[in-house]
Amino acid sequence: MKIAVIGATGFVGNHIVNELASRNFQVLGISRREKESLSSLISYLAVDVNELSNLVEAIKGYDVVVNAFNPGWSNPNIYNEFLEGSKNILTAAKLAKVKRFISIGGAGSLFVSEGGPQVLDTFPSDSPFYPGAKAAKEFLDYIQQEDTLDWIFFSPAIEMHQGITTGRTGKYRLGTDYPVVDSHGKNVLSGEDLAVVIVDEIESPKHHRVRFTAAY
Repeated sequence: MKIAVIGATGFVGNHIVNELASRNFQVLGISRREKESLSSLISYLAVDVNELSNLVEAIKGYDVVVNAFNPGWSNPNIYNEFLEGSKNILTAAKLAKVKRFISIGGAGSLFVSEGGPQVLDTFPSDSPFYPGAKAAKEFLDYIQQEDTLDWIFFSPAIEMHQGITTGRTGKYRLGTDYPVVDSHGKNVLSGEDLAVVIVDEIESPKHHRVRFTAAY
């Protein structure tokens, strides 16, 4: 199985690339800047996601494309760049006729409770995370209209960042549209275990054309 990860040098993408290699998958990491690989299982390629023809050519022949693209939370234009880049990646996946498309989004589109608001609606509009979370939510709305590609959209836990130090436990619980909370009401997942979730899904597909989530 040939797998490409877009946004491969970012926090999430890097964990996914490493998890894939740890399970002996051959993986192509695509990012804005080329990176030297220290593993024979990993190769890197620099491609701008806004250069559609180059992106199509890069992922042509791949079975699975994982979209972990994020222009950076501190990027003042994250809303526009996230949406434009994500839509280009989706279009490229369709044009390249990839078999599966897995997109990593945000927790903002999860619903707090049945009939309740989305997590994004509980954010103050001046939160530094609001523009990126809004873009990820709108991309979920966009991809849900896609009926030809075998896609899935993954919403990580609300607390999924570099400060989560549990590392790779290999344990998690799956959910769909609501945060998966532990006995303390926390919705937490490490970057390493997010990668476990995604690679488990690649190895044993359980979701098709839906959004899902996971946490401890």
